Amino acid sequence: MVRGRISRLSVRDVRFPTSLGGHGSDAMHTDPDYSAAYVILETDAEDGLKGYGITFTLGKGTEVVVCAVNALAHHVVNKDLQEIAGDFRSFYRQLTSDGQLRWIGPEKGVVHLATAAILNAVWDLWAKQEGKDPRTLLSCIDFRYITDVLTEEEAYEILQKGQVGKKERGPWKAQNVHKCCVSTEEQMQMHGYPAYTTSCAWLGYSDDTLTQLCMEALQDGWTRFKVKVGADLQDDIRRCRLIRNMIGPEKTLMLDANQRWDVTEAVEWVSQLAEFKPLWIEEPTSPDDILGHATISKALVPLGIGVATGEQCHNRVIFKQLLQAKALQFLQIDSCRLGSVNENLSVLLMAKKFEIPVCPHAGGVGLCELVQHLSIFDFISVSASLKNRMCEYVDHLHEHFKYPAAIKNASYMPPTDAGYSTEMKEDSVKKHRYPDGEVWKKLLAAQEN
Repeated sequence: MVRGRISRLSVRDVRFPTSLGGHGSDAMHTDPDYSAAYVILETDAEDGLKGYGITFTLGKGTEVVVCAVNALAHHVVNKDLQEIAGDFRSFYRQLTSDGQLRWIGPEKGVVHLATAAILNAVWDLWAKQEGKDPRTLLSCIDFRYITDVLTEEEAYEILQKGQVGKKERGPWKAQNVHKCCVSTEEQMQMHGYPAYTTSCAWLGYSDDTLTQLCMEALQDGWTRFKVKVGADLQDDIRRCRLIRNMIGPEKTLMLDANQRWDVTEAVEWVSQLAEFKPLWIEEPTSPDDILGHATISKALVPLGIGVATGEQCHNRVIFKQLLQAKALQFLQIDSCRLGSVNENLSVLLMAKKFEIPVCPHAGGVGLCELVQHLSIFDFISVSASLKNRMCEYVDHLHEHFKYPAAIKNASYMPPTDAGYSTEMKEDSVKKHRYPDGEVWKKLLAAQEN
C-alpha cells in the first residue's frame, strides 16, 4: 500500500576528487570530479522510509543542479505519495512542464537533470513499498511526442509478452541465454546481466596503469573492454594495439570518443582504428546531431563497426529520432540524464519495437547502482534477449553506497534490497559534501597554499 505525504525535500552537493587519479578522463572531459546532486525525500508515514535520488555531474555545475532541484521542490513537498503513484504521468508532466522553468529546458539540460534526481528519489521510495504490474508501469510514461512511433497500446502489448517470458522463454540460442535456465527471471538470478568494463583505459591513464588494470580485469574474468579515444590518433592506435594484444582476438573491444569529432573526421578516424575490430564507436560526434550519427553509421557498415550513443541524449524525442534515422546500432540509456524510470521505460519500449539492443551507460556516482535495475527489467519484461547486450561497469566509488552493485563473473547480479539502490552512506556524504566536507576543506586549503 502506497502511503505517506512528502514532508521534506533536501538536496546535497556531493563531490569526489576523481580527477586526482585521472579516473573518468576522456577526450572531452580531461579532469572530472565525479559528483552528484543527492536528493532525500522524507514523509510523515510511520514506517520512516526515505527516498534517495541522484543525478550525476562532473564537479563544477553541481551547485547549479542543486538550485534547479530546489526550484522544483514546491511540486513535490506536501504531495501525497499515493496521489503521485495513482497518476504518475501527470506528476511527471507537472515537473517537466512548469510554466516558467520549462523555458530553460524543455526536458533537457540542468532542469531535466534536477527532474531526474527528484524522480529517482520518488521511485526509490515507491519501490520500497510495493511491486508494479504492466498497466501501472504504463501509467508512469508520458507518451507525448512519441506516439508516431510507439502508442500506449503497442507498449502494453510488449509488456504483456514480457510477462509470459518471466516464467518460460525460448529459443535460447537466438537470445544468448544460458540453456539450463527455463525463464528470464531464473537467468538473472543464476547468471546476472552481462557487463563490460571501462575502468582499465581512461584517457588519462599511463600505458603502465592501463596494462596493470587490464591484466587484473582479465584475471577477474572480464571479456568486454572499452577504450577512450579521440584526442590523438597515433596515441589511440598505440593504446588500442596494446589492449587488443592483451585481451586477444576473441574478446570484445569497444571505443568511446565522447563527442570529440566532426562527422567526416569521425569516419576517417575510426577507419584508422578498424584493424582492432571494435564492436562499436561510442558518441563519435555531437549527441544532438541525429543525421550526423546516421551518416557515420552508414559509412561504418562495411567495416563491421556499429555506432553507440545515448548517455547525453536529452530526452525520449532524441532517442525516437535516432531510431527512426537508423543512426545507431546500440542504444545507451542513462538513469540520470533522462527523466528517471518514467522516461527510460519509454526508450526501452521504443528500442524493443525497433529491435535495437540497449547497452546502458553507467559509472560515475551511483549510475551502476541505478541502471542495473533498468537492464534487468529490460531483459525480464521487455527484450528477453542478451544478444549484443551488456551494461557498462566502472569500478569507482561503490564503497560510498549502502547497497552497492554486485558483480560476479563479469555480470551484474540482481539487487536483493528494496528500493532503487540510491542511498549513500551518511559518513561519505558528510565527508564529500562541497565545499564544507572534510575532504574538500583539505583540498581547497591546499590549493590556496
